[in-house]
Amino acid sequence: MTAIPLLSELTARAEGIAHTRTPACSCEASGILADRPDGTVVRHADTVAKAHAPDADATELTRRLALASRHPDVLLPPLGPAPADLHGRLVTFWPYGSPVDPDDPDAAPWEAVGTLLALLHRTPVPESAPVMRGPLKAARAVAGLRAVGDHPAVAPVLDAWATLPAWARAEAPMPQPAALCHGDLHLGQLVRAPGASWRLIDVDDLGAGTPAWDLGRPAAWFACGLLAPQEWGRFLDAYRAAGGPALDAAEDPWAVLDVPARALTVQTAARTVTKAVADGRPLDEVDHALVDACRRIAAVPAELAHESTK
Repeated sequence: MTAIPLLSELTARAEGIAHTRTPACSCEASGILADRPDGTVVRHADTVAKAHAPDADATELTRRLALASRHPDVLLPPLGPAPADLHGRLVTFWPYGSPVDPDDPDAAPWEAVGTLLALLHRTPVPESAPVMRGPLKAARAVAGLRAVGDHPAVAPVLDAWATLPAWARAEAPMPQPAALCHGDLHLGQLVRAPGASWRLIDVDDLGAGTPAWDLGRPAAWFACGLLAPQEWGRFLDAYRAAGGPALDAAEDPWAVLDVPARALTVQTAARTVTKAVADGRPLDEVDHALVDACRRIAAVPAELAHESTK
């Protein structure tokens, strides 16, 4: 949980900016949207304030804010050009957007996700763009799992991690050519902005990288049986129709998506197992599906698993 002084001031800043933007603010819609070690998000009316991870880099975050400001048709633009400093944490401010309804998965806008990703990947990459942090986040999730110790789910996840190429473990540069990538794509990173259509949010991992990484989490969900074939097809069709450069229109997508899907399966499994152990609870059905997927990954020889995506 976030320290009370930071949370109180974050809430006060969000309220102050909201009242500047809308002097007749009703103040009814407010509260904590998320409170995790890697970020705390609060809302006051039409304004959102986010305290980024304690190790966030100010220079890189400012570059990411600039990218979001330049591409408001794809990314929700921030309310300021640079982060503020509150109690040693970098804080940014954003307009509020309505999220995807987690209780209505059938209404998930997979076409919008695919189209937005394609537009993002087609955007020219400026020289000032930081590196996309997807593989680094996966490596950090695995490092957290290693600290869990003796648990039957740890070994299969680590075995699967060992089959991945060095770039997917953040141990080598990502394959070229680079594109502008989100770095942490999932449905929670999509909001409908007031008076606009869907936009991507959360720029913490935005940067230059391998575009297939952004397709890796939906691919992993599909491979694990957590995403229906129809939804997977809608997502892929929309991405290709919008000219997404990660996939050729005619090729087998798994020739490109195999490594990112495996890496993000491992990352998600590492996080769920780590959280289950921390909460003192047994693995649930989804946790078991992810760990079982890691067992299958580990059973495939590494040279066969990613021979076309080295």
